Formats: sequence, structure tokens, C-alpha cells
Amino acid sequence: GMLAKGKDEKHGEQVQFAAFKQFCDDTTVEKKRAIEEANEKIGMLKADIEKYTATAAKLTQEIAEHDEDISVWTGDQKAATTVREIEKADYDALHKDYSESVDALQRAVAVLKKQAHNRPQAALAQVASLKSLSLIPQEAKKAIDLFLMQDSSEEPDGLDVSAPDAHGYEFQSHGVIEMLEKLLDEFVAERTKLDKEEMNGKHAYDMLMQDLNAQIKQATADRDEKSEAKAKNLQSKADAEGDLKDTSDTRKADQVYLDDLTATCEQKAMDFESRQQLRAEELEAIAKAIEIISSGAVAGNAEKHLPSLAQVGSSLAQLRASGATRAPQQRASDFLKERAQHLNSRVLSALAVRVESDPFEKVKKMIKDLIVRLMEEANEEA
Repeated sequence: GMLAKGKDEKHGEQVQFAAFKQFCDDTTVEKKRAIEEANEKIGMLKADIEKYTATAAKLTQEIAEHDEDISVWTGDQKAATTVREIEKADYDALHKDYSESVDALQRAVAVLKKQAHNRPQAALAQVASLKSLSLIPQEAKKAIDLFLMQDSSEEPDGLDVSAPDAHGYEFQSHGVIEMLEKLLDEFVAERTKLDKEEMNGKHAYDMLMQDLNAQIKQATADRDEKSEAKAKNLQSKADAEGDLKDTSDTRKADQVYLDDLTATCEQKAMDFESRQQLRAEELEAIAKAIEIISSGAVAGNAEKHLPSLAQVGSSLAQLRASGATRAPQQRASDFLKERAQHLNSRVLSALAVRVESDPFEKVKKMIKDLIVRLMEEANEEA
């Protein structure tokens, strides 16, 4: 009964170890799955980081191109404005000259046309003033000089001398009037042409500035948009790098845990197998010892288990009542000693000593108790 109980408890240790082994297997599967998922995530994060880096670099190049365009177009604006200011200044100066010349010619023609009636001296002064205008051609100035010299009675170059009789001017002034009216028409036409050129130049400048302003505005908007996108990419890259570090650290910790768990589980499995083997052999030896002690076939057992006792068979006279009981205990003790040495079992070694020295009934009880204790220890170790 006690031996059967011990065997049941030994089986209990096997059940407990099976539960531990199941924990090892389940945890190993879980950690391997976590490591595999981490490997996949790390691969994705590295790809994302590479993509964010490439995108940020591309945006940096495009932003630089926009900056270059904005700089060039801003320079074009400044250059165009400078040219426009020069053109406007030239126009203003030339327009003023044409306007002054037109006004002077109009006054001279008006005065000359009145000289058929009165004040010939005023006419000569008005005509002479035309010589100071820069736009009057040299040929016209020479004609004016000739007219003035013909009208001078004493000094060819004297413009302030007394004028000849007024009635002589009508036919002399006719040619000069035609010349001056022709110049007047030319100057008015030139001034009109100048006004048109100025208007076209200003319109072209306005259109150019409008186009450049639109290009600069669009480029600035594109640049700002790409700068924001670049900042987001760099932030996403930083987030991915942080996630990569966390995932890598977690994977490393899982791998260390898995390696330790594998080593621990393997060692416990080996220890369990060793203990199970030792327990089985110890139980087998104890059962055999019980068989030796309980057996009535002293001679047969002596020959089978302890050949050295065959010598005792030749001295039947020495077998007293106590000796008959002692012989099975001695054989059992010797057998246990041999198994203890073979298995390196302290339990069997101690039992052999007790079997050899204690009374028969006490030994049988002690052996049964030991079997129970061995089973209990096996369960505790599990």
C-alpha cells in the first residue's frame, strides 16, 4: 500500500513538471512571436526613416531652387525698376524740351503772322529766341539768322537794333513762317510718338512687374508649403527613430528573456529526467530490499543476490533463531550499499546502514516510510 502511494506521488511530480513544460512552451511561442513582430516592425520603421530622409532631402533641394528663383526674380524687379526710372527721366526731359519748343514755335508763328500790321521788332525778338532751343535743327537756325540779317539795316547780327519799316516784313516773313510751321508739326508728331513710346514702356513695365510679382508670390507659397512638409517629414523621421529604438530595446529584452528561459527550461528538464531516473532506481532498489527481507527462500536469495553468503550454507549449526532473521537483513543491507554506490544515492546508503543495525520490524516500517518521503520530496522539487 505504501509503495503504491509513493508511486502515485511520483506520478504527481510528472504532472507538475508537465505543467512547467507547458509554461515553457507557451512562453517560448509568445516571445518568438513578439520578436518576429518586432523584426517586421523594425524593417518597416527603417524603410519609413529612409523614405522620410529622402523626402526631406528632396524638399530641401526644391526649397533652395525656389529661393534661387525668388532671388533672381527680385533682382529682375530691381533692374527693371532702375531701367524704368531712367527711361522715365529721359522721357520727362525730352518731353519738356519738345513742349517748350512747340510753345516757342507756336508763339513765334503767331507773332510773325501779325507783323503785317504792327510791331515788327517784337517779331524779330520772338524769332531770335528760337535759336536757344536745343531741338531746333542747325539748318533752321541758319535760316533764322539769314532772315534776321536781311531785316537788319546796319548790323547783320544785331538783334536789338531798331527794326526797318513794318511794311517790308510781310513777304520776308512768309518763308520763315512756313519753315517754323513745318518744324512745329514735326515736333508735335515727335512728342506724340514720344508719349506713345512712354505709354508702351510703362505698360510693358507694369506687365513685367505683375508677372514677376505673381511668380514670386507663387514661389513663396510653394516654398512655405514645402518647408512645412519638410518639417513634418523630419518630425516623422524623429518619431520613427524613437519608435525604432524602443522596439529594438524591447526586442533585445525579449531575446535575452527567451534565451534565459530556454536555458532554464532545458536545465530543469534535464534535472527532472535525472531525478526521475534516480527516483525510479531508488524505488526499485528499495522494493528489492523488501523482497529480500520478506523472502523465506534464504538459500535461493543468498545465491542470487549475495554469492558470498553461500559459505554460510555449510555451517547450518551456526544458524540460530536470531541468525535466521539477521541473514536477510544483511543481504538487503549489502544489496542497498552496492546500489547506493552505483547510483551515488545518499538515500540508499543511509538506508543500508539502518537496515543492517535496526530490528527487523522497525526496518520494514522505516523502508516504507522512506518510500513515502522520497515521493513527497519528488513532488516538492517539481
